[in-house]
Amino acid sequence: MNAAETNKHKQSDATVKITINPVDMDRPRAWLVAGFKDFREATAVSLAYGMFWVGLSIAVTAGAFTLGYWHWLLPLVAGFMFLGPLVAVGSYGISRRLEEGRTPTLGDAFGAWRPHAGQLAMMGVMMMIFFLAWIRLATLLFALFFGFETPSPDTLYTALITTPEGFGMLAVGTVAGGILAFGAFAISVVAIPTLMDHDLTFMEGIEASVRSVARNFRPMLLWAAMLTGCVLIGVMTFYIGLALILPVLGHASWHAYEDLVRVEALPKS
Repeated sequence: MNAAETNKHKQSDATVKITINPVDMDRPRAWLVAGFKDFREATAVSLAYGMFWVGLSIAVTAGAFTLGYWHWLLPLVAGFMFLGPLVAVGSYGISRRLEEGRTPTLGDAFGAWRPHAGQLAMMGVMMMIFFLAWIRLATLLFALFFGFETPSPDTLYTALITTPEGFGMLAVGTVAGGILAFGAFAISVVAIPTLMDHDLTFMEGIEASVRSVARNFRPMLLWAAMLTGCVLIGVMTFYIGLALILPVLGHASWHAYEDLVRVEALPKS
């Protein structure tokens, strides 16, 4: 198995062979280039899809400040990394339509989940578990370093970068959050596009994703770093940059899946 790693799963009328292809360190960059190419070919619908999530992010931020939950913003923004693969579903649908030679529409983006709604919903539950675990961890860290009283925004954010307690919380939170985020990345990086493209269970999608990361650890670690860096840039532009970044990363992730995973249905013996 030098060229590829395979596994077989029994389904109702066929044996499915899932092959994980090895990739080189230059592939993450190629995926990003391919993602930008898809964005250029479907600029209007991709940008509209990205703007939808930008608008939702701005609405959540405004709501948090209005309701007095501004202190949740930092963990919520960081927690976006756990929900990003679900947000990208629409971009997967756009890329698939482009490959079929069709002109994508917003219906293709927002309806991409429907053919495999049940299994994608189960993946959503898995990602939500990671997200809620992160929120719980962030709450515990805040109480550990700052107590149970909520300071003012200026006091808190200044303390984060000027006090030992702030540095400690940032350091511990970054390490713990990074471990959780990489776990979420490992189970989801190609799981969702695999489920969208094939009639598999969500556990088979997770297995394909974990095996992809294990077989191509260094390229996938680079890909995780690129995804994280791009999202951080988008957030630092007060979400506006996410209108471009989210669809490009979604398109790129679709091409990553196509590079990494091959599913073949074989007749039952």
